[in-house]
Amino acid sequence: MENKGKVFKNTYIVSFFTFLSRIFGYLRDAAIFIFINNSQGALDSFFVAFRIPNFFRRIFGEGALSVAYIPVLTEYKAQNNNKELKEFVDSSVSIIALVLLLVTLIGVILAPLLIYLIAPGFVNSVNNQMELTTTLLQITFPYMLFICLTALAGSILNTYNKFAIPAFTGVILNVVLIIAAVYGAAFFEEPVLALAVGVFVAGILQLGFQIYPIYKLGLFPKLKIRPSHPGIKKIKELFLPIIFGSSVTQINIIIDTIIASFLITGSISWLYISDRFVELPLALFGIAIATVILPKLSLLFATKKTKDFNQVVNWAIKMSIMVSIPTVIGLIILSKPILISLLNYKEFSLYDVDMTSISLIAFSIGLPAMIGVKILITIFYSMKKTSFPAKVAVIAVFFNVTLNLILVVYLSRINFTGVHAGLSIATSFAAYVNFFLLLREALNQKYIQIEKNTFIFIFKILIASFIMFIVLINFNLDINDWASEKFYVRVINLLSIIFSGIFVFFISLILFKIKKSEIIPNNI
Repeated sequence: MENKGKVFKNTYIVSFFTFLSRIFGYLRDAAIFIFINNSQGALDSFFVAFRIPNFFRRIFGEGALSVAYIPVLTEYKAQNNNKELKEFVDSSVSIIALVLLLVTLIGVILAPLLIYLIAPGFVNSVNNQMELTTTLLQITFPYMLFICLTALAGSILNTYNKFAIPAFTGVILNVVLIIAAVYGAAFFEEPVLALAVGVFVAGILQLGFQIYPIYKLGLFPKLKIRPSHPGIKKIKELFLPIIFGSSVTQINIIIDTIIASFLITGSISWLYISDRFVELPLALFGIAIATVILPKLSLLFATKKTKDFNQVVNWAIKMSIMVSIPTVIGLIILSKPILISLLNYKEFSLYDVDMTSISLIAFSIGLPAMIGVKILITIFYSMKKTSFPAKVAVIAVFFNVTLNLILVVYLSRINFTGVHAGLSIATSFAAYVNFFLLLREALNQKYIQIEKNTFIFIFKILIASFIMFIVLINFNLDINDWASEKFYVRVINLLSIIFSGIFVFFISLILFKIKKSEIIPNNI
């Protein structure tokens, strides 16, 4: 195969910049909780407001738009000349930009209605949360326009194997929000407004960062409205099914937010933070792998290289298991030390640590399935088979809603302290429903074939993870001891435990004779 080793290299690049972005993301969250007062639920308001444009970003920008766009763009790149390719880019970007602009205008105008739908519990709040959340949404909603166009530009760059620049753009948002929290809050009567303005500014900067690389490729779009363009028709055919298939996790999170708005103050923030910590490995590996293999699998499928296609799939399965299982163990055992080390300062109390830890553990359980879903839907989409993931997504959402209601009612009746954790549990189980239905279909239809050495690899990973578990539980994880230490001591202790676990895990892999070529293949 040409471009040997490119898949792993590009995955590494995306993972590195994603990791950098997430590190700044945690610094962002720490800055927010340290410098922005949440006594009146102001942060709950911001997280609800920001979640709405972020939701559209995930399902459109990082979801349907990117996933529908890349296979079609790959096909045009492989089968057409530069003039036809440029015409497709001009027409597609122009139409998508106009649609996004229209959605943005509607979103700003209908902001009160959106808040009523997403956080109905705020309507009767004594802290004027409804009004504040509406204002925050009107400022942050245009971020959806900017970030979706950014993702579209990133899709073009990814098709040309330029992964670094799109992966880096996430850092910009986090840096801007850190500045807004630390320095901008003082300029506003309501400090949380600084975060909303920061989101707006960050969106413009993220889009601007992508313009020059697109220009260098000769693909900077001109305004051409051609709805009848054959490429546009192909995107439309893929788009709607992909929305459902790729956005099920985000839909579940929105549902969680709706229900959490009726729970005690802080529930939305606890769920937000839990989701953020689970998103790190999901983005680092699940999304990174899916991002890199989508253009690769699309090309292999288009050129009918079945053996190579399956080889890439098996590598992706191995990597997802190798990362997700030890990560779950680490997040479950170290949930409180992680939260204390990074967030237990000023506004974020030990009570917040306890509440967040419960939902973090519940979310973590679903991480292998969440990563698995990212890999599986990428396989379906590379083959332009979009209808089945959409059907499965509907089933998963229905399962999540039903289990949400059952668990919240049950946990409330037994006076369980962390009722909000019921929402996390439901999301995790819904992810497993989604995963197993997709896997069964892919195997039954022979879209993929899991090789014998993949099963052996998974077994070795499970044993190595168990050994790591035994090591981690023997460390001193008493939260009072952690909370009494200074910031740098907490972080050093946390990192020492994490690196000890990683060291034991990889030593186990060496003892089990897992080959370097299985992790870093030369032929894909």
